[in-house]
Amino acid sequence: MAKSKVFFTNLRTKSGNSLLVKLEKLVKAAGIEDIDFHNKFTAIKIHFGEPGNLAYIRPNYVKVISNIIKDKVGKPFLTDANTLYSGKRHNAIEHLRSALENGFSYDVTGCDIIIADGLKGIDYKEIEINQPNCKTAKIATAIADAEIIISMNHFKGHEMTGFGGALKNLGMGAASRGGKLELHSTSKPKIEVPNCVGCNLCVKNCDHDAIHLDPNKKAYIEYEKCVGCGQCVAVCKYNAAQVVWNSASAITNKKIAEYTYAVIKNKPHFHINFIMNVSPDCDCWGNNDAPIIPDIGILASFDPVAIDKASVDMVNNATVMLQSTLTDKGHINAGNDKFKHMHPNTDWKIGLEHAESIGIGNMEYELINV
Repeated sequence: MAKSKVFFTNLRTKSGNSLLVKLEKLVKAAGIEDIDFHNKFTAIKIHFGEPGNLAYIRPNYVKVISNIIKDKVGKPFLTDANTLYSGKRHNAIEHLRSALENGFSYDVTGCDIIIADGLKGIDYKEIEINQPNCKTAKIATAIADAEIIISMNHFKGHEMTGFGGALKNLGMGAASRGGKLELHSTSKPKIEVPNCVGCNLCVKNCDHDAIHLDPNKKAYIEYEKCVGCGQCVAVCKYNAAQVVWNSASAITNKKIAEYTYAVIKNKPHFHINFIMNVSPDCDCWGNNDAPIIPDIGILASFDPVAIDKASVDMVNNATVMLQSTLTDKGHINAGNDKFKHMHPNTDWKIGLEHAESIGIGNMEYELINV
């Protein structure tokens, strides 16, 4: 199999060659204009960032891409699907407000926002894929209906999958709430009872009425109601709500690859990874920890597997940032697996290997500097 081409530009600039100009040169060199955008509905899939988190992609970059699409008489729209957990993006109204709060207005991005799975996250199309873990995939309607898929991905660590890039943004991010339930269904949390102080935060923040306090003011989970979204883990300050780390990460990574397969099935697709503000955890958190490495640059490719593998390699070969979570954990050397060090119960390789095995892309890549 021939190596996939991944195009790269660093973040050095000079007068007349801003990062916006460099992004345009990058994606054009990578071949984005070879896509037939004429009168095609084009989904630009992005993560708007949970309010309070400042590591997400700057909205200014979106306008570069939307302008290219409109120059080709395409019909771009900016999109994401609602979250499974109860935050500020779990219905379309709050999701739109969050996007605007983080700067994703039409004036800045040049395209309108459509929350892909509707008001309550229940608008989806079931796409037959017949993969080992998912026979069908519940993909948010607006993304399923799009004729072309462009992913713009903030590359970062992730507490469940090791890292988040193109596959995570598409596979998890394009799933309806029911799809996200399927992706999370093997990772329902547990309550470590001795740690519970009865603060009631998990009860208040459970969107599915699955957690309650017993007479001793200790939390317990009704598993028949629990969807495995992990919101209780996110809000617990006492390490009482915990992820059950068995095969959950591996299976979730495989399912994400299969959902990505559904998103791009029989459609032109193109991917852009921003290796900037590489935070240790997902942009779904309402905060972002210090970057683990210095900013590196931007990658573009038609291959979502190759672009994620190239991004992993670049991060792992980079110098560790002082006063980041990696140095807190004693990891100070370049060349080691930073994602495994941050999240030792994850194995990011499984997702990429599975994605390659089902024909999404190629882990072997040629890096081309622009």
